[in-house]
Amino acid sequence: MEHVRQTLQQILVDAVRRAPAEDVPFLAWPLACGSAVSGKTRVLSFENGELVIEVPDAAWRVQLLSLAHEYLRQLGEITDGRVERLRFVLPEELETR
Repeated sequence: MEHVRQTLQQILVDAVRRAPAEDVPFLAWPLACGSAVSGKTRVLSFENGELVIEVPDAAWRVQLLSLAHEYLRQLGEITDGRVERLRFVLPEELETR
């Protein structure tokens, strides 16, 4: 069963890599973090190597910051190193812009 999961993951990664370059970081986030996290977060932008992700609250941000190294490793593999940094923002931070 693990082999099937790995094969499906590789098919998805290959599909993401064939997407338009500007879409790749957005499509790669759910693959890197999984469905539970991607269901609670939203990729807002990607610029100069930084992927900006909206998180629901401060507790989520703390948790995701603790996992950021692993997410960056996964994103690096999927995007060929295009994603260099992650920034997690709260909804209220967006309202003040």
